[in-house]
Amino acid sequence: MEAYKIGVIGDTESVIGFLAVGFSVFTVTSAEEAARELARRAKENYAILFLTENFAKDIPDAIAVYKDLPLPAVITIPGRGGSLGYGLANIKRSVERAVGADILFKE
Repeated sequence: MEAYKIGVIGDTESVIGFLAVGFSVFTVTSAEEAARELARRAKENYAILFLTENFAKDIPDAIAVYKDLPLPAVITIPGRGGSLGYGLANIKRSVERAVGADILFKE
């Protein structure tokens, strides 16, 4: 049985550190390239694909393809410039969809 892998897609400065923990790293320079890399790696044995927010925000349709599939889980993470709020907004929407109400971030 082949083990599942974890990959990280994003700009070099944001993802290079993930090599130290054994993740596969795929550097891209545009949203279009990120979408192609996501599709390519999703066909391989990846259980989790992390994608930096700076590219994820521009390819919501490419990410949505995997939303209801068991694998890979596509998770947005902040890039080198910090959080854009995109990943957190996705978590909030997912929780609302699963529970039927906004149980997070109440003021």
